[in-house]
Amino acid sequence: MNKVGIMGGTFNPVHNGHLFLAENTREQAALDKVLFMPSKNPPHKAIMSEVTEQQRVDMVRLAIKDNPYFELSEFELMRDGYTYTADTLKLLTNENPDVQYYFIVGTDSLFMMQKWYQPQTVFDLCTIAVAGREQAKEKEILQHIECLKKEYDAKIIYINMPMIDIASESIRKRFTEEKSVKYYLPDTVIEYIREKKLYAAK
Repeated sequence: MNKVGIMGGTFNPVHNGHLFLAENTREQAALDKVLFMPSKNPPHKAIMSEVTEQQRVDMVRLAIKDNPYFELSEFELMRDGYTYTADTLKLLTNENPDVQYYFIVGTDSLFMMQKWYQPQTVFDLCTIAVAGREQAKEKEILQHIECLKKEYDAKIIYINMPMIDIASESIRKRFTEEKSVKYYLPDTVIEYIREKKLYAAK
């Protein structure tokens, strides 16, 4: 079976933390490719209305264009209403029964998964790849992984990587405050944001 990672998110904007996370997961889980899948209408997060779906897609396309293992997927953008991970995985699995999916999450998301919509479906249809190395929380993270394995018979792997503390919200704020965003996100994405004057960039 092909092994395909899914990197979901609003990508508002996509940044180097996303790319680093996806590449480490691809390498350690021996994935054939990673799909970058922008969310349309996630139930847990409002998307800034002044940034369009197409602009978020454009930024992802620019960010991943030099990595042959990364691929843009507009799968969730083609659906109406809230986009739940369980529904996405059901549709993808029906369309691609020969693919083994790996859903990439950060440690914060890991601790919220029991509250997700249809968590058992999520665990049944994919392997969860938990990325990040928070030394202070590592014991707690591993304990929670064992808890999810027992409760849901979940397939979970822990991706060992340095902690990259970059958040889209802080990047938007840096643009607004006219601070440097060098090395936070790819230069091509920085140029695009300034060209389109997103996040009050100048």
